[in-house]
Amino acid sequence: MSAETVVQELARAANPEKAAFFPRFFKTSPGEYAEGDQFLGVTVPEQRRIAKKHRELPLPEISKLVSSPIHEHRLTGFLVLTEKFRKADEDTRARLFTFCRKHLAGINNWDLVDTVAPKIFGEHLIAHPELRKMLHTFAGDTSLWKRRIAIISTQAFIRRGDFEDTLTLAERLLRDPHDLIHKAVGWMLREVGDRDRARLEEFLERHAAEMPRTMLRYAIEKFSPERRRHFMER
Repeated sequence: MSAETVVQELARAANPEKAAFFPRFFKTSPGEYAEGDQFLGVTVPEQRRIAKKHRELPLPEISKLVSSPIHEHRLTGFLVLTEKFRKADEDTRARLFTFCRKHLAGINNWDLVDTVAPKIFGEHLIAHPELRKMLHTFAGDTSLWKRRIAIISTQAFIRRGDFEDTLTLAERLLRDPHDLIHKAVGWMLREVGDRDRARLEEFLERHAAEMPRTMLRYAIEKFSPERRRHFMER
């Protein structure tokens, strides 16, 4: 198995219309958050199919994919990595986590973050809570993608009823300047509310007035109209 085989399969699955659309959707113009990213036009379901087919791809070959300037090469490489991680024992997971950290430069758009952060970073940090301070370091980084990794990784904690890191990071990121962080924080707060509405409402009573509107709207999306109005008016 080789990276070249995966590259060839992705090339066969490329769609010129989507290749023209994706750069606009993923904001690749000069000055935008994904400036210069390149696309083949392969859908995510097709990439998942290819990744599952090549789940035994060795790490040196995955490294070639996640270091590529082509978006679908990187995403498919990380999808292979998440497949490996899901079925791995603890020692192998540690190696995959280390590999992922060494290839952070390839995690440079929101779909890549949202694929890797909860399934590799979050899951590994559940087993190794002493490493969670890394997320709080990421939250203060100048890299938009590290800050998004910080909050999205906590989705794995939330699913196990552990909200502390999410709420601490959300509070820290309240004044983040970027809309992609506002959306990510609001999304994770909504996930908390799905499991413990009281904890979310307690957070909102303290912070709704200072939250960016997008963040707040995401957080209260599942509230009743009355409760949404209550927090929006704050």
